[in-house]
Amino acid sequence: MAENRIYSLTGDGDSKLLLQTIIDSLSDAVSVVDENGIGIMINRAYTRITGMTEEQVLHKPATVDIAEGESVHMRVLQTGKPIKGVRMKVGPYRREVIVSCAPLMIKGELKGSVGVIHDISELRRVMEELERTRRLVRKLESRYSFDDIIGNSEQIRQTIDRAAQAAETPACVLLRGECGTGKELFAHAIHHASNRAEKPFVRVNCASLTDTLLESELFGYADGAFTGAKKGGRKGYFEEATGGTLFLDEIGAMNLEAQGRLLRAIQEGEIIRVGESRTRSIDVRIIAATNADLEKMVEKEKFRKDLYYRLNVFPIEMPPLREIKSDIPLLVNHFLSRYAQEYGRTVVETTPAVYRRLKEYDWPGNMRELQNVISRALINLDRDENVIEERHLMMPFITAPADKEDAADPLQGTLKDMHRSWEKSILQKAMREAGGNKAEAARLLNISIRNLYNKLHHHKLI
Repeated sequence: MAENRIYSLTGDGDSKLLLQTIIDSLSDAVSVVDENGIGIMINRAYTRITGMTEEQVLHKPATVDIAEGESVHMRVLQTGKPIKGVRMKVGPYRREVIVSCAPLMIKGELKGSVGVIHDISELRRVMEELERTRRLVRKLESRYSFDDIIGNSEQIRQTIDRAAQAAETPACVLLRGECGTGKELFAHAIHHASNRAEKPFVRVNCASLTDTLLESELFGYADGAFTGAKKGGRKGYFEEATGGTLFLDEIGAMNLEAQGRLLRAIQEGEIIRVGESRTRSIDVRIIAATNADLEKMVEKEKFRKDLYYRLNVFPIEMPPLREIKSDIPLLVNHFLSRYAQEYGRTVVETTPAVYRRLKEYDWPGNMRELQNVISRALINLDRDENVIEERHLMMPFITAPADKEDAADPLQGTLKDMHRSWEKSILQKAMREAGGNKAEAARLLNISIRNLYNKLHHHKLI
């Protein structure tokens, strides 16, 4: 009986085979029932999405695959009208889907219903990733001024003077330097000293935005721009920063297509939300930051030359800690005061030997690494101690003396501790060889940039 129905709906055997081949090539699930609501045809995507086989569906009522919701097929057969965008759960795994159905008319008579099922579990994953990404983006009032920048070395004073000069202009600023040199701190200070200080300061880590999310996150989207879009649409970061400053961190990690969209926004002073055609004027001051060699990236056509010149109007080089070691005592005292208060410790001092040791190190992680070292040293203090000594530092250059027979291969802690130390040293070496460029470091280590970020965070290298 079912075979006769299929034949009547699809023609001869060759036509039926052609139709089955066509619907099997679709990525969305397709389900066809006859005028009585009995399943007569499905495609491969249907079995993949619902988790149900042909034997479980064909020649069975249209309701057989529904785990939660009302049969859209039956509603179409009752009304003779198409129905779109009905959410339900199907199959034994209760997969979340959106179903649209249309009546199947042959010679003016209702002969069945054709349904298309969109799997929204992937969409939900993307939306969750989008929400996670939004949590990484911090919308802030400017928290730091130039008074919060610690250091008396000539390089730091010159850098502060140049940044203060930049704050007086509306020009794009490009902060350049290794990881942990304080680029975000300077971005805050520039915003705080500018005539936009009372307006928003929005920070975006470009490396944390996937290609699929970047456009809607930066420029926003219109109501109904895509399935799952927030009703009424949503502003992007450009609109959130209107009147204020948009800080684009890790600008070198942005792909070429995104660079083109960013260039247009900077040049034209306007953006277009995803799903809209009208332009929206923006008034945003751009501060970008990078640890990558943009000139080399331009030569290799990995960074747009026109965007490079737009961003590089007012470049500021951030000195690495190894070049301003005279500031280490000031920085150590600052971090000690900060963390002693956080950890509920009394006044803590350091021995002269600690300063000597700290100045011997090259600090690949710069200020951020020094900050972490001082924090760990405070944690390593016993409750009755108030003086930090070399043994509290737990730095790569601090090793306990070994006996002669163990000197060739001394053990330093547990296997887990040694593996952690080894992985951290590998990450630091990769970052040095990549010139601080995380995308290049990830390539050298043959891991994803997201995995690299997770590891850098785990080892407190960023």
